[in-house]
Amino acid sequence: MPELPEVEVSRLGLLPHLTGRTIVRAVFRVSGLRYALPPELAAKLAGRRVRAILRRGKYLLFDCADESGRDNGNGGWLIVHLGMSGSLRLVAVDAPAQKHDHVDIVFPETVLRLRDPRRFGAVLWHEGADAGRHPAIAALGIEPLSPEFGGQWLYAATRRRNTPIKPWLMDGHVLAGIGNIYASEALFRAGVAPTRAAGRIGRERCHELAAAIRATLEESIAAGGSSVRDYVHSDGGAGSFQVKCAVYGRAGEPCRICGAAIRALRQAGRATFHCPRCQR
Repeated sequence: MPELPEVEVSRLGLLPHLTGRTIVRAVFRVSGLRYALPPELAAKLAGRRVRAILRRGKYLLFDCADESGRDNGNGGWLIVHLGMSGSLRLVAVDAPAQKHDHVDIVFPETVLRLRDPRRFGAVLWHEGADAGRHPAIAALGIEPLSPEFGGQWLYAATRRRNTPIKPWLMDGHVLAGIGNIYASEALFRAGVAPTRAAGRIGRERCHELAAAIRATLEESIAAGGSSVRDYVHSDGGAGSFQVKCAVYGRAGEPCRICGAAIRALRQAGRATFHCPRCQR
């Protein structure tokens, strides 16, 4: 958390405010988050213009043009991951930093501020025109909202996979951006037990599960994502998808379909919520 929908909502919120704007300076208040923050990165960012903001999995990619010619016109990419507790907010240029406000990207009229209480986020840099070459991005799996993802892809990818389907869906090297909330919710929608081996899900149910994954992610984006801990929008507002969750965070409560008590179990170190009747 934040997962794909929250990162996409952040991207959409930042686009109208930062696209075409030039970075005045960068301020790092800590030496590192998940990875070290190179001191030279602040100087590298100054004077660059944000041409576009993209998303890959749970990463935000800021396409930064260098109009001074320092990079021979190839540009570079500021890559941001929000970790477990991070959020990006647009604040006034004179807004004082609060506790856990670790990184500022300063523009003439606003500041993009990274708040990350647990410091599991990341601020990375990739020199060149193709951010996909950065190791963190190159290692990611298929985008679940891309045209390439669907039931046929899911069926082919899961053959001979004995891993339970829930942790398999959360493997970013397989599917980019699906975390705990949306894996649990999509499996419930498709009626698939989280403990079922991925390779034992038939072709028809793979199509149902792929459709459930896409629908769950799209509905969450439309609802502004899920604000269950620290995540907020770039303007400080909160998402509302968490109130629509059918199983996530509802252990012991009745299933909204059959009335059975929602159960929680541990898979790969994470809590999994499911209905023992509706999911097989």
